Amino acid sequence: MPWYNGDYPPSYKNQPKKIRDKATEIANEVLTTTGDEGEAIATGLKQARLHFANLDKKKKKDE
Repeated sequence: MPWYNGDYPPSYKNQPKKIRDKATEIANEVLTTTGDEGEAIATGLKQARLHFANLDKKKKKDE
């Protein structure tokens, strides 16, 4: 089941909003590809964290 409009997996509950939103976006894409909710949730969160970690590294590098 895809997640929309503030509906997200319970494991995302305590994540910062920007990570939760990005993770939900990624999880929805994985879900359409694989159909596996567990994989979608785990992949979404992992990739969202990596995305923002890379942005932070790039931002620090540019300063």
